[in-house]
Amino acid sequence: MTATAPTILATCAGFDPGSWSDVVYGPLMLEAVRLARVPGARAPRVLHLNTAGGDPRFVEGTELEAARLAGVEASHLRFFPHPNVPSLRDTVMRADVVWVSGGSVVNLLAIWRAHGLDHVLQDAWRAGVVLAGGSAGGLCWHTGGVTTSFGPAASVVADGLGFVPGSLAVHYDSDASRAVAYEGGIASGVLAEGIALDEGTGVVYRDDGDGPQFVEALTQHVEGRVLRVTRDGDRAVTTPLETRLLA
Repeated sequence: MTATAPTILATCAGFDPGSWSDVVYGPLMLEAVRLARVPGARAPRVLHLNTAGGDPRFVEGTELEAARLAGVEASHLRFFPHPNVPSLRDTVMRADVVWVSGGSVVNLLAIWRAHGLDHVLQDAWRAGVVLAGGSAGGLCWHTGGVTTSFGPAASVVADGLGFVPGSLAVHYDSDASRAVAYEGGIASGVLAEGIALDEGTGVVYRDDGDGPQFVEALTQHVEGRVLRVTRDGDRAVTTPLETRLLA
C-alpha cells in the first residue's frame, strides 16, 4: 500500500480483449495501478474481487494471465462458498490495488457487510490501498446510484458504502433506463447529486486531508463522456466534465 493519500478510481471499464491472450488490463485498470505509486523494486500487487458476479472461478485464469502481462502480481479474494483466506484484513492490507469487477452491487454490498469487509476496505483505503473497480465495482464506493440488480430495468440503490460523496451511474450511454432512473432519483431527492459515466470512462477521488474530493475525469476513448448530475428544483441537470484521454 503506497498511495500518498486515500484514493478511489470508480470506472465503467475493466478488462479489454487481448490479441495473444483472452483479455488484458484495460487503460483504466492500468491507471489504478499507476495511482498506487509502487516503487520499481517490486511488482504492484492487485487483489481482484469478483463478488458481484458470484466469484466465478472460470474467469480467474484469464485474469491472472492479464495481470502477468501487465507486470503485476495478482490474486483473488472469494466469498463462495466461504472466504478463501484465513484473514480478510491481512489479505486486503497486503494489496496495492483492490479491483472490484461488475455484477450485482446489491449482492456485493450484502456479502461484504456480512463478512465485515466494508470496514476492512475503509481501513485499507485510509492506509494507502487504492480502491478501484468497474460498473458495480465503481458504484459501490458511493452513497448510491442505479443498478440492474433487481431486474433488467435500472432502479435506485441508496445504501452504498459512502466512502466518497455523492452518487454514481454507470453504462450511461449504453442503457437508456439508467439515465431515466438516475436523473429521476436525483430530481426527487432520493439520490444525492453525483456523476454519470459512459462506457470506458472513470473518475478519481482523493482525500488530501479535507475529505474525499473529485480530482479528475478519465476516458479510454474520445467519445466517452463523464457528466456531473445536479438537482435544480424538481429536475436533474447534466453538465459535461472535462476528461483526460488515456493512451
